Amino acid sequence: MSIFWLCIVVMLVIALALFIVPVIRGDRAEHTSRDALNKAFYHHRLTELEEDEAQGVVDERPAHIQELQENLLTDIPAGQAPAAIHPIGRWTLVPGAILLVIITLGLYLYAGGLGQVSAWNQVMQHMPDLRQRIADDHGAPLTAADVQDLGLGLRTDLQANPDNVQDWVMLGRVGMALNNAATATQAYAHAYQLAPNDMSVKLGYAEVLTRSSDPQDNLTGGNLLRSMLEKSQGDLRVLSLLAYNEYEQGHYPQAIGAWEVMLKILPAGDKRLEMVSASIAQAKQKAGLDQVKLGVNVTLSSAAQQKLPQDGTVFISVTDGTSPVPVAVKKLPMSRFPLAVTVDDSNAMMPERLLSSLHQLKVRVRISQNGLATPATGDWYGDSPLTDFAGNGQVSIEINQQVP
Repeated sequence: MSIFWLCIVVMLVIALALFIVPVIRGDRAEHTSRDALNKAFYHHRLTELEEDEAQGVVDERPAHIQELQENLLTDIPAGQAPAAIHPIGRWTLVPGAILLVIITLGLYLYAGGLGQVSAWNQVMQHMPDLRQRIADDHGAPLTAADVQDLGLGLRTDLQANPDNVQDWVMLGRVGMALNNAATATQAYAHAYQLAPNDMSVKLGYAEVLTRSSDPQDNLTGGNLLRSMLEKSQGDLRVLSLLAYNEYEQGHYPQAIGAWEVMLKILPAGDKRLEMVSASIAQAKQKAGLDQVKLGVNVTLSSAAQQKLPQDGTVFISVTDGTSPVPVAVKKLPMSRFPLAVTVDDSNAMMPERLLSSLHQLKVRVRISQNGLATPATGDWYGDSPLTDFAGNGQVSIEINQQVP
């Protein structure tokens, strides 16, 4: 702030100097009268005539001198004395200088934003306190005015230190708190550019993009979340944001798949279970998928029934008939046969691939002796033929083969 006022003082001094110095220099200048100029011209011509006569250029020098004298007398006005030139008094410049200073300062006070500068200065003085209150989980919460001041201070600090990732993240949160989508998106974009591998930065950036009103931002946010899900499939925050983004874009099967995965991860008794289940029901209702089910009836061949282990696990896997990677898997403890079960979107392996998205399917039922998903020698299994699927249906499978 002191530098700012110093610049103002220097500029005023320069302006006053441009106003006063020319007048002072004019006072000191010698005022030459008309007669003095004529005399100087007369003597100069005499010198030239002498030089010309010495060189033989002109003759009749007295006649030229007489003509020069007559011209000199003719140029002097008769009966008129040369007007005296009175210099401007220096004290008469004081009102002008004072007026210059007053007008300059008045224009600045009116249109220069002194109030905003003062308010900015106060915010910067309180920035350490605001930062401390944010870092303290038990501190007093920030008011709306405090959040605005924090945003102003962060933008100022980032001008001096644009590589501070945490400040960019904090500015993004401020933008979200103030419902300023542009500030939030730009701040998180800067943070993501500086730290593309930071999980918290990526998650915050994805959240901003998914909540944007721009469809392109939503698409970018969804792609970012899916890339994060590949590296951390059990991250509830990623799954929740992905489900929200897909739901808002009308991709209800994908949203249901993400929420179904969350149901599998959330511990029993968690308060979020009820909310996730309600979201699934609402998405199914909107998409008309609440009736998508596949009934699977399982029987045993006589050979399998004779050699069936007493303990084991039943795996029911559904594929699209082309790729061996299951779309849905259901795991059950060994029970009595024949067995009738239902498979739906809640058994999906990935949010992007749901049972409801299939138009044809193939089902395998395997009895694992060791309880592992990987087939082992001696496991009994049975396959269904490739079957068309339109959202509802049943398949019947006989377990009659053994893994070699």
